[in-house]
Amino acid sequence: MLAHFPPGSDRWLFGLCLSRVGAFMVYISYAAALPVLQLEWQMSGTAAGSIASAFQIAYAVSLLVTSALADRVGARRVFLASSGTSAVGAMLFAAFARDYWSGLLWYTLLALALGGTYTTGILLVAENIPVTRRGRAMGLLLGGHSLGLALALAITGIAIPRGGYRLAFFLTCLGPVLGGTLVWAVTRDTPNRVAQRTAAERLTGAVLRNRPAMLVITGYTCHSWELLGMWAWTPAFLAACFVAAGSGATHAAGLGSYVSSLFHITGTLASLIAGVVADRFGRTPVIFAMASLSAMCSIGFGWLIGGPVWVVVAVGLVYGFAALGDSPIYSTAITEVVAPAYRGAALALRSLAGFGAGAAAPLVFGWVLDLYGSGRGAEGGWGWAFGTLAIAGAMAAVSAVVLHRLPEARSLHLPARRRTIANLSKPGG
Repeated sequence: MLAHFPPGSDRWLFGLCLSRVGAFMVYISYAAALPVLQLEWQMSGTAAGSIASAFQIAYAVSLLVTSALADRVGARRVFLASSGTSAVGAMLFAAFARDYWSGLLWYTLLALALGGTYTTGILLVAENIPVTRRGRAMGLLLGGHSLGLALALAITGIAIPRGGYRLAFFLTCLGPVLGGTLVWAVTRDTPNRVAQRTAAERLTGAVLRNRPAMLVITGYTCHSWELLGMWAWTPAFLAACFVAAGSGATHAAGLGSYVSSLFHITGTLASLIAGVVADRFGRTPVIFAMASLSAMCSIGFGWLIGGPVWVVVAVGLVYGFAALGDSPIYSTAITEVVAPAYRGAALALRSLAGFGAGAAAPLVFGWVLDLYGSGRGAEGGWGWAFGTLAIAGAMAAVSAVVLHRLPEARSLHLPARRRTIANLSKPGG
C-alpha cells in the first residue's frame, strides 16, 4: 500500500522536499565537472560560460511559460508533467553530451524541462501551507534544492577520478528519475487549484504596478546574478586553488567538487535558518543581512587564490551560506504581496528576470577571466571576475532597504504571526 501524504502536512512537505533533492542534482552537473570538461571539450572561459548561460536562458524561458500556465491549469498538473519530462531529459543529457555542441544542445533542452518544476513547487507550498509557517516551508523546499546540489557535487568528486565526466553525468542524472517517482507519490492526493480572476484584476495592476512586488523582483534579479554566477564558477575556482597549491589537474577537479558540495550544505542550512528567522522577525531584515554578507564575500573571494587553502574553504563556507540564505525569503515574499490568481504570473516575471540575469553572470564571469587570465594574485582574473558578482549583491541589499521603507510593504517587515487575514487578502498586503 502506498504511503498517504495529506496536503500541507509535515509528511507532505518532507516528501516534496526530498523529491527536489533528486530533481535538482542535474542543475549543477555541468558546473561540477567543468574543470575536466574545459580540458576534454577544449573550451575557453567564454565558451564554457556560454553553456551555463544557455542553460539559464532556457531555464528562464521555461519558468516564464510554466509559471504563467500554472495560473490557468493549476500548479500540480504542470509540476507533475515537468517532473516526468525532466527525468527523460536528464538521461538524454547523460547519454549524448560528449563535446561543446552536444553539451550545449542537451543541457539546454534539459533546462527547458527542469524549469517547470521550480516555481510550480513554490506555488504548491503557497497553496497548502499557511503564512505563519510559509517562510519555514519555503526554506525547507529550497534547502532540498541545495542539498541536491551538494549531493551532485560530492558524487561528481567521487566519479571523475574513477570514470570521468561520463560516469558523473550518469549518476547525477539518476536524481530526476528518482525525484519524479517520489513527486507522483507525494502529490497524488494534492488538489489541483486554479484561482479565479475577478473582472477588476489585471496583470498590470496586480504585478507591474505593484511596487512591493516589483522591488522583490528587482532584489531577486540581483541576487540571482550573484548566486548563479557563483554556483557556475566556484568548482572551477576551487580546482584552480588546489592546482596552485600543487595538486594535479584531475585530482584538483575532484577536490573542487568535494569542497563545493560543502558550500551547498551550508546553503541548505541557510535556507532552513533564514526561513524560520524571517517568520519570526520579518522578511526584509533577513534579506538585507544575507545580501550584505554575500556581497562582502564576493568582493574578497577571488583574490584568495594562491593563499592558504583553509582560508579559501572557510570564506567559501560563509559565502555559500549567505549567497543562498535570502532565496526562500524572496519566494515567500512574492506570494504574499501578489493576489493568488496572479502568483504564477508574478513568479514568471521574477524568474525571467532572475534567471535571465543568472544566464548573463557566468558569461560575463568567463569573459573577465579570459580578459585577465586565470592566474593568481593581482595578475589573475579571479578577483575581478568575482567582483562582477559583488556589484549585484550590493544592489540586492539596496533594494531590500527600499522595500523595507515602502509603506505598502509593511507586512514584509512584520513577524508572520502579526499578519492579519485582511492584509493577506490584498494584492499588495
